[in-house]
Amino acid sequence: MGAIVTVGSLAFDSIQTPAGKVDQALGGSANYFSISASNFAPTKVVGVVGQDFPKDHIEYLKSRGIDTSGVQWAEGKTFHWQGEYKDDMNQAITHNTELNVFEHFDPKLPESYLGAEYLFLGNIDPELQIHVLEQIRSPKIIALDSMNFWITGAREKLLQALPKIDILIINDGEARLLGDDKNLIAAIEKIAQMGPKALVIKQGEYGSFIMMEGNFFATPALPLRKLVDPTGAGDTFAGGVIGYMAKNNAGLDFPTMKKALLYGTVMSSYTVQDFSINRLKEVTENDIATRYDELMKMITVE
Repeated sequence: MGAIVTVGSLAFDSIQTPAGKVDQALGGSANYFSISASNFAPTKVVGVVGQDFPKDHIEYLKSRGIDTSGVQWAEGKTFHWQGEYKDDMNQAITHNTELNVFEHFDPKLPESYLGAEYLFLGNIDPELQIHVLEQIRSPKIIALDSMNFWITGAREKLLQALPKIDILIINDGEARLLGDDKNLIAAIEKIAQMGPKALVIKQGEYGSFIMMEGNFFATPALPLRKLVDPTGAGDTFAGGVIGYMAKNNAGLDFPTMKKALLYGTVMSSYTVQDFSINRLKEVTENDIATRYDELMKMITVE
């Protein structure tokens, strides 16, 4: 079993969806990813929070075996995102973003993090992602997430990062933007030439697929009667993918990636069933196994 380091945001989210509304709920990519991944393997977090961040949440992360020695406490307020989902739950509408202490985030990896075998670079400035890559020693697998803001606003830095990673995890709209092609397959073929060895494409309620060395594998999302809030589902998904790989001390091979994709799908199916990390905190090993079996029944032809 390998250890995982994740670098990303620890944040507050204020969200409205057709199912309701929450204010100042716990969120952020490092939160969702680490809680998801900790179901599979030891996970270490790098992030920054303000003096308003609840210390009992850090204690909760520790209670899951998550190493928080890479979390920096800074003077000021914690990153805060305010958004809304309307009829299209695949599309978030941002109303306000307050970077606060995250604006001056300088990720520094503690000595105990440097030998980790798996690294997940959450959705942050590509320049910071490169800075982290310069610190960690020789991880077996490096995965990276990005978004439209960085693809358009920091493209050159992102293109510098892509040859240094193994897995790129983005959604279909981001793939079309990065690959500069409306055709999704054409776009990801272009992205493959930019450096990443495997591309994982998220499609929300329509599932996800992977392209690696010209091979494709797709899985549907699990059908859910209760959909409350999709915030953090992508990071939870990534936690399942990388968590499964770390649990099995796996390298980058197609059969492993196919199974990892299924576990990512399972983990994200829990996140969307409540606001914030509430549902994710309740998930047990048996829950994961049960939904994995349900998903396998969906995609297996007798």
